[in-house]
Amino acid sequence: MSNASNISALTDLLAGCLRNHRQSQELLYRQFYGYAMSVCMRYAPTREEALEVLNDGFLKVFTRLDQYDPAQPFKGWLRRIMINAAVDQYRREARHQHEGVEKIELTAVAESADAFSQLAHEDLLALIQRLSPAYRLAFNLYVMDGFTHEEIASQLGISVGASKSNLARARENLRQLLKQLNYDEYARANR
Repeated sequence: MSNASNISALTDLLAGCLRNHRQSQELLYRQFYGYAMSVCMRYAPTREEALEVLNDGFLKVFTRLDQYDPAQPFKGWLRRIMINAAVDQYRREARHQHEGVEKIELTAVAESADAFSQLAHEDLLALIQRLSPAYRLAFNLYVMDGFTHEEIASQLGISVGASKSNLARARENLRQLLKQLNYDEYARANR
């Protein structure tokens, strides 16, 4: 199928969604499920929670589709909706647990070699999911999705310093997890 016909098909599908046609909504959901789930999996600690974020995100897609600018790529808009749904989920959980994002003193952490390039996508995702919610959120927003610390601070209601600190601590935790992973693999190989 050509790019022009893909755009036309997507335009027709979105028009059906705007008219609240259930079949169009289901087709859009199915067509973008994999992409949206991959975004949500980076933010959620489990697949079940990622699915909850995904469904919240698609609900926002269907209720706010009139705000989508067809001159922009749909995938980018969808990605932003899913990220915002993940941030909203984090805020709800933090509020229920009476935990805010704590302000932590900024610590200097030396950058190490890019060990992440040696990992498979699934392994990296599993390591990221082991981070605390605040660290996982800061890491994903900054490293994976390219937000600035100012944008992260604004979205989460924290200081820029706290955002930087959460990122530094996330990186340090990932380094420690990588060391542990490498040690465990070394131990298995030498049995």
